[in-house]
Amino acid sequence: MKRSFVKCAVLSFFLGGFTFAVNAQNVARATKTDTTPVDTVVVPSIPDSVPIPVIKKSLRNDNAIERNLVRDRVPLAYENLREDDAVYRHKVWRDIDTREKINIAFRYSANEDAGNQRFISVLLKAVQDGPDNGGVTAFSAIDDRFTTPMTRAEVAKQILGEPVTVPIYDEDNNIVEYKTTMPEINLDSFYKFRIKEEVIFDKESSRLFWRVLGIAPLKRIITSSGVDLGESEMFWVYYPDIRATFAKYEVYNGKNYGARMSWEELFESRMFYGRIVKSTIDNPFNLYLDQQPGLANNRILQLLESENIKDKIFNYEQNLWSY
Repeated sequence: MKRSFVKCAVLSFFLGGFTFAVNAQNVARATKTDTTPVDTVVVPSIPDSVPIPVIKKSLRNDNAIERNLVRDRVPLAYENLREDDAVYRHKVWRDIDTREKINIAFRYSANEDAGNQRFISVLLKAVQDGPDNGGVTAFSAIDDRFTTPMTRAEVAKQILGEPVTVPIYDEDNNIVEYKTTMPEINLDSFYKFRIKEEVIFDKESSRLFWRVLGIAPLKRIITSSGVDLGESEMFWVYYPDIRATFAKYEVYNGKNYGARMSWEELFESRMFYGRIVKSTIDNPFNLYLDQQPGLANNRILQLLESENIKDKIFNYEQNLWSY
């Protein structure tokens, strides 16, 4: 009889503990804080394509004339420069600000059969097509020597950034779930581009050559706490690879729409303005102008040094001549 009584007591003890635990869990669920999500947050994956708008092609000829020359246009081959004839060489990095009036054609936003006509759209479409479809390879911005190729998903992540998680509230101002989405992209927010080029004086032809080596769109990085980390390159594109693509896109000309040059002609004719931000002239530590001692926090002195570098290159060529 005693054994039966002990068994019943032990069983009642365990049942009571189980009931207490269940009630405690229910109370915890009922008194949960507003910061605890109800549903599992599903983070969207980075798309395996560059975020550019899809432009429908016209089903009729949208011009009064047949435009075949643009599709068949190819860039002229570069003149061969022998190493023995290159008696003067320097590399220069420039920032092109498309908000300046001379560079306003970079922001022309019309849509044509070839796609959106912004320069950033042309650049991204070439990356989207890839080298197998007449496009180009994007290279990581870990350096500017084109050492690390990037996939389209990696380029998309550089453009879009990290997913954004926002809370969803009910009518009582309680969080009911969290929604994670990819941020929307505004192509007009990419208004600066960095180009890397080399200046060469060729003694055989007695000419000063400028050869663009790479182009990189810039973006301003701001942390979640609002700290501005400045501008940095998203990726690099090797310019000789993209010349053929640039030859098939025309630059906006507000004076005469029928006398437009191609983007390849614009770069080769140097019909743009870019402020020098770095060069190999008197720069033994390979620093940008905003990193050099005495110039780091003074934009006026950086601009003056940029003009000083231009004068050094110009004076070198002029001093070779006698009048």
